[in-house]
Amino acid sequence: TPGNFIFRTREFEQMEMEFFVEPGQDEKWFEYWLNERFSWYVDLGIRPEKLRLRPHEQDELAHYAKAATDVEYEFPFGWSELEGVANRKDFDLKQHQQFSGEDLTYFDQENDRRYLPFVVEPASGVDRAMLAFLVDSYREEEVTTASGKTEKRTVLALHKDLAPVKVAVLPLSRNDALVPEARAVHGSVKGRWMSQYDDAGSIGRRYRRQDEVGTPYCVTVDFDTPEDRAVTVRERDSMKQVRVPVANLAAYLEEQLS
Repeated sequence: TPGNFIFRTREFEQMEMEFFVEPGQDEKWFEYWLNERFSWYVDLGIRPEKLRLRPHEQDELAHYAKAATDVEYEFPFGWSELEGVANRKDFDLKQHQQFSGEDLTYFDQENDRRYLPFVVEPASGVDRAMLAFLVDSYREEEVTTASGKTEKRTVLALHKDLAPVKVAVLPLSRNDALVPEARAVHGSVKGRWMSQYDDAGSIGRRYRRQDEVGTPYCVTVDFDTPEDRAVTVRERDSMKQVRVPVANLAAYLEEQLS
């Protein structure tokens, strides 16, 4: 990598789409895909104030482009491009048609005419998007512990759809009465979501570990569980805890994660 971590690498992954449109409808579809691509990042958790659309000036445009706009993110090292959306007119099909000798026009039956479609092309860098999601979700917060002390909490506040681990099951201790209960609870969720079973260290340390990797929900099996058949579910960002019957746990998590 020439610099800025994985922002710019010598080999990278890119997502592209060639969206074919009728000439004269290209400007409408160009605006449509600009809004759709901007919303994609927002819908997956990136703060809107950290994003912007930057239209290309005339001297920046490729010779074949009618218009182009970048979706940019404010990284710690400044504003930089995540992806570009371009109105490429009919350049692509015209070139293919010229060198292949094939007729690539589209026949519009409804209006009884042929035309060479224009192309609107969103092109997004996978590595840059991943870096933006990681940077934007990283938090360092001051929180009050159960004993009343203040400590720093590191959180990877990933959108629940992006979090690699959705649920962690944590027995309060390795007590013989809790382990079978916790294993059974983990068994009920691991087939539906990527999950972890963690029984190493204090419950507070385990919460912090899950916060750091972005796990949205922790399920704690405690000494009341064998009696009341319920567990405590903790939400990552608010740290709020609710008591949920074991029988209803899968349905509760399904609702929260859907």
